[in-house]
Amino acid sequence: MDIHADRLLILDFGSQYTQLIARRVREHGVYSEILPCDVAPTRIAEFAPRGIVLSGGPESTTDSGGWRIPKEVYDLNVPILGICYGMQALAQELGGRVESSDLREFGHADLVIENDESLLEGLSDNGSLSVWMSHGDRVTELPPGFAVIGSSAHAPIAAMANEERRIYGLQFHPEVTHTEGGSEILAKFAHTICGCGREWTPENIIDDAIRQVHEQVGEAGGHGRQRARPVVLELGSIEGELLEVARGVTEDDGVLVLGDENARDHLTVVLHHDALKALRDGLRRLEDRLDEVSAGSIL
Repeated sequence: MDIHADRLLILDFGSQYTQLIARRVREHGVYSEILPCDVAPTRIAEFAPRGIVLSGGPESTTDSGGWRIPKEVYDLNVPILGICYGMQALAQELGGRVESSDLREFGHADLVIENDESLLEGLSDNGSLSVWMSHGDRVTELPPGFAVIGSSAHAPIAAMANEERRIYGLQFHPEVTHTEGGSEILAKFAHTICGCGREWTPENIIDDAIRQVHEQVGEAGGHGRQRARPVVLELGSIEGELLEVARGVTEDDGVLVLGDENARDHLTVVLHHDALKALRDGLRRLEDRLDEVSAGSIL
């Protein structure tokens, strides 16, 4: 099982909420990475995502120097979800119109669901949601092929969709907890629209890390019965807590008892579950230590 196969790419246009988008996606069991919106085009293609999320940002699409969506995003022919600035950039670049508004929205707004199919399906019994807005510009004219799926008092086009091309735009922020049904919207985009599974789980991440160690280290060559065997000893709680992963080497069964004084001679890696970088850094440190094992420096 490849826990990275189903993945979403989040292009960051400078929003303060970009990290939250990635977190919400991962909470629904989907691997995701954040790249800056001006990343080299080849990186987007190489990442090969099942879908792309365009974040919000402080720029204005009405300014000539505003960030644009890389052409490669469209060329991949995968589902796209634009949030706030991401929606406005989609509208502008695909033939719609974006204008600055005298009424800036910041805070709660009532979203009227105009079409409860697809992205907004099943989210409300009364046809509306309380959502979180943070914008000055707004889409005033839809691009060809798009339909309004949500509106608010100050944003008649607060959500739009082109079902045929699988491109969606939300003027509000589904990633923040203030938006009613926001997490479900991101889950629907990831699973129903992009077709991602739910393989990015703490258990699968640990199993995958152990598998990689076994593949790279094996018998740790030339040391007879002394073998490098990674063992996960104790897991903390998942959300916002630390995961304690102890990986040790012993002569016989390879099991390291947590709290044993000998543990100081072995590797203990403390990871944050919600930080992919921390996971990767930890694995790199693990590889370095296992190289020492193979060289006989700590046996």
